[in-house]
Amino acid sequence: MLEISLDLILLLLAAAFAAGFVDAIAGGGGLITLPVLMLAGLSPAQALATNKVQGAFGAATAAASYAASGLVDLRSQWRPALLAGLAGAAGAVLISNIPTEGLRIVLPVILIGIAIFFALKPGLNDLDRTQRLTPALFALTAVPLIGFYDGLVGPGAGSFYMIAFVTLAGYGVLKATAHTKLLNFASNIGGLAAFALVGQPMWLLGLAMGAVQILGAVLGSRLAARTGARLIKPLLVVTSTALALRLIWQMI
Repeated sequence: MLEISLDLILLLLAAAFAAGFVDAIAGGGGLITLPVLMLAGLSPAQALATNKVQGAFGAATAAASYAASGLVDLRSQWRPALLAGLAGAAGAVLISNIPTEGLRIVLPVILIGIAIFFALKPGLNDLDRTQRLTPALFALTAVPLIGFYDGLVGPGAGSFYMIAFVTLAGYGVLKATAHTKLLNFASNIGGLAAFALVGQPMWLLGLAMGAVQILGAVLGSRLAARTGARLIKPLLVVTSTALALRLIWQMI
């Protein structure tokens, strides 16, 4: 059984708090927690599984906080959430059967593109804009595609949900963030259900990190609800760029 020193446990808890805060605002919490879980000595599959355990707490807390603020109607969003959950489970189940190397090469380019989009595109604010897909078509296409990616790979899924809501569903930045956390939670739970069968998550560690991540998610979602696009846009640019750089570094 893996033994983790006290200093690494404290580092994992600090990472979980930071991840909860950042993830509630702009996504990308896995960028913080996954490397630290690997540093603690977990295998890649076990790190991914444990990350799903702790990440579910932060996503659930952020989604509930945004719903309480009136930014997302849970009753009208349960169908897209269900599709995201099923797709996340499918991605996690197929993780060992689908080659992901090509995706890892393309992913940094996509993430840098997302960062440039949010950094340079004028008029990105909290006001809704032109809707390019109907809610039903959006739920049947973009949602399961990103949910599948969340179960298969994970980090960056929040950024993809965000840009889909902004460009395809026509949501303002704050509203897109609120709906992103709901779907992120759903695909996270779906992936966790599958990983629990094959990935052997470290439940106690994941639950401890999840409890701390709740605190970060509460703080982050409340701050985002007050400041909106002024905070979300720059943090989204930073997290997308950081995730892209990390992926490039791994390939070197």
